[in-house]
Amino acid sequence: MNLLDHISQNLYTAVLSDSLDSLGYRRQVMREYIRPVYSKYQVIAGYAHTIAFVDSDEILPNPFDAEIEAVDAIERDDIVVISTGNSIQNAPWGELLSTASVARGARGAVIEGFVRDVKMIEELGFPVFATGMKPLDSNGRGLLTSYNKPIVCGEVEVNPGDLIVADFDGVIVIPTALIEATIERANAKVTGENNSRAELQKGAYLRDVYKKYGVL
Repeated sequence: MNLLDHISQNLYTAVLSDSLDSLGYRRQVMREYIRPVYSKYQVIAGYAHTIAFVDSDEILPNPFDAEIEAVDAIERDDIVVISTGNSIQNAPWGELLSTASVARGARGAVIEGFVRDVKMIEELGFPVFATGMKPLDSNGRGLLTSYNKPIVCGEVEVNPGDLIVADFDGVIVIPTALIEATIERANAKVTGENNSRAELQKGAYLRDVYKKYGVL
């Protein structure tokens, strides 16, 4: 089993956040307004493919050239991460971009902005997290300024290749240099939580279980 599948099947954002806390990285969780646009999937994990948008009222002669280039650069196991400066006018993601991402082998998308074509994205089965939904075109509302460059999304710095994990609790960013240590600590904590749960279900007192395993 590869690392991303292991995370999806055995870990989750809360335990990963705790592990990053223990390493001294306490601000790796994106803001609470970035939510799953549908709830069929559980945990997704992949490597950040970053895209930056800014608000713009300019209508360009070839408005989608930059978006097409950025999407065609997606690689297998990527999660697309889009910053918009928390725009309330731009919907940079929809069904066709999701379809193209699936074909490229992407595992999901995290959008600090709006998304459209949600029912079609759900039918496609492509996991998307976003700040909301609006049936807007990005043309004349947003301008793609870069991709595969550092961005800030949900008030967290994201660099290309960082590990992104998302579930119903939220979205977490694990810097590349911390992946191994974070996963190692998360695996250990999950083992402790599983042991604690088993004893609590048998009627053990929480204080005794916490004293024994040290997890909560």
